[in-house]
Amino acid sequence: MRDETTPTHCPYCALQCGMNLRRGAASGSAAEPVVEVAERPDFPINRGALCGKGRTSPALLSSRVRLTGPLVRSHATGRLEPATWEEALRTIADGLRRTTEQYGADAVGVFGGGGLTNEKAYTLGKFARVVLGTSQIDYNGRFCMSSAAAAHNKAFGLDRGLPFPLEDIPKTGCVVLVGSNLAETMPPALRYLTELKENGGTLIVVDPRRTKTAEQADLHLAPRPGTDLALALGLLHEVVAQGRTDEEFIAERTSGWADARAAAMAHWPELVERITGVGVPQLREAVQLFCDAPSAMVLTARGPEQHSKGTDTVSAWINLCLATGRAGRPLSGYGCLTGQGNGQGGREHGQKADQLPGYRKLDDPAARAHVAGVWGVDPQSLPGPGRSAYELLDALGGEVKSLLLMGSNPVVSAPRAAHVEGRLTSLDFLAVADVVLSETAALADVVLPVTQWAEETGTTTNLEGRVLLRRKALDAPEGVRSDLEVLSALAALLGHEKGFPADPEEVFEELRRASAGGPADYSGITYRRIAEENGVFWPCPEGEDPQEAGVHPGTPRLFLDRFATPDGRARFVSVGHRPAAEEPDAEYPVLLTTGRVVAQYQSGAQTRRVDELNTAAPGAFVELHPQLAERLGVQEGEPVAVVSRRGRASGPARITTGIRPDTVFMPFHWPGEGRVNTVTNPALDPTSRMPEFKVCAVRVESVNRAAVR
Repeated sequence: MRDETTPTHCPYCALQCGMNLRRGAASGSAAEPVVEVAERPDFPINRGALCGKGRTSPALLSSRVRLTGPLVRSHATGRLEPATWEEALRTIADGLRRTTEQYGADAVGVFGGGGLTNEKAYTLGKFARVVLGTSQIDYNGRFCMSSAAAAHNKAFGLDRGLPFPLEDIPKTGCVVLVGSNLAETMPPALRYLTELKENGGTLIVVDPRRTKTAEQADLHLAPRPGTDLALALGLLHEVVAQGRTDEEFIAERTSGWADARAAAMAHWPELVERITGVGVPQLREAVQLFCDAPSAMVLTARGPEQHSKGTDTVSAWINLCLATGRAGRPLSGYGCLTGQGNGQGGREHGQKADQLPGYRKLDDPAARAHVAGVWGVDPQSLPGPGRSAYELLDALGGEVKSLLLMGSNPVVSAPRAAHVEGRLTSLDFLAVADVVLSETAALADVVLPVTQWAEETGTTTNLEGRVLLRRKALDAPEGVRSDLEVLSALAALLGHEKGFPADPEEVFEELRRASAGGPADYSGITYRRIAEENGVFWPCPEGEDPQEAGVHPGTPRLFLDRFATPDGRARFVSVGHRPAAEEPDAEYPVLLTTGRVVAQYQSGAQTRRVDELNTAAPGAFVELHPQLAERLGVQEGEPVAVVSRRGRASGPARITTGIRPDTVFMPFHWPGEGRVNTVTNPALDPTSRMPEFKVCAVRVESVNRAAVR
């Protein structure tokens, strides 16, 4: 058998790096095919470069580390036991039907994931609302960039992670990178910042830790966790004080400046220094670098967004861009660095509690009528908005009795994780579809093994809003089915034999119609166009054949002519600083912040099964400043516990001057004693419903000594 090469994309982060999968012959009759990753230099995002996660991704295709058959929990033994697909699907259908008949449709919940393809996310949302009739659907993307999305919509009338392509970043004059460690979370993207500096541009990094990315900065601002909002307001105050506002842009292309200006002026530099710990000279230097550049961008990530005031914080950074005329112009603007592989597309097409396909609002009568028409149902039959992700998880075992979960691992990834685990175990019925037996799947009554990115075709939408095509490179092991096949079969068992095709391109064609005319309009995008053009940027309304004149080219750059608001003007949003939901006190005197490491991804359910990655990052750790370590009396590598009002997590101490003395850091990829989300605060942003992952009050204890209070 000859080698076969298939162009596709990495299964991990929102860069969706291009890669080639090379499939060779199996070495023996019982051996699995050899699958290797090769460079795909023609794809513009990564130009052939891959991080260790992408390079080792074929390891997860092995039957040795994945699920290859359905599991059903035995009433006799209480254990998950092998079962046939027919038995497993029937058990799920019966469980969901039983709950609906006994308690009503909203007693059934659905929880999705930001790694599902557009086709899966679309079908999952349709399945929940048409087959189950439940409003109780949300997804783990709510934990990712929902605050940035809410702020985007408030200011610009449209949410797309980046309103410009990545290729614009090296061409701008200054980038302010807020709460992102690209060197570890998206290593191939670091080249854009390197090229920015090579071109004479300036990089400002805002992060309480001196990360590998911060080490590349011309200026590093290290605010106290939970104070990014005050920092952005202080910078805007200084812009006004120095007379650096763009009054012509403000007058012609914005509204609401007077109120936003007044709010910023209440945050004078000396006050902001006391709140954030960032000195006034650094604030003024940042303003000078940002305003002296001929063009500039602000890029945020989870650092400022995963807070109970994340929406307001992002709004403050957007206000800084608008006041200086750094939005709606070439090589300038605000952008959000989406995290999950399909975090952008995953929320656009219906698995979010308040949205319908095309980024339509579920409570909009016109939106309901359009989508119901595509689905062939009465608009009145569609349920209204449901609970957000954490609120849904918190309701499990109470008002929500049964749950269908696809592509997520909240036992590790949710805030107050031990509580969420308890809610999952209190359910009457739990069904999970996943690639591996995650910590969440291990609690289920039924577990379904589903295909991976290399075994199926489907689209994703990367952080730029570029719709991409993952291509099937090999067959899945016998006993594994796709999520679309699962939903199609369950729909049939629940009385909907039509309307839920298992073929991804057929689903995408329906998605195109459902999204037509919506903010995220995919109607002009086809599989053929994606393949021919290396992806197509939405919005892309339907046009003529791609080979003929008049086809819509897609929209790589948004807002150059007008913003997506009714009057075409961007809106300033007046915001003021407020403390984090939980501030330090005598019992919990230290701040905890969380994040990722380069070798692991999200809850680690997949990457922890790759030997090379697990060797590079085998477990959680606690990063702390030498001053705190001295108070504790601990040495490098000694076990340390981090304790909050909600729980406890521990790991070996890593002592570094690269973190503030009042702050400790833990990564969130591991279960067990290192499960840091046992500690984190579920306090929610009032607009985005984002939990406050990035800051909470803790005490730090040496496992061998008394607590530091």
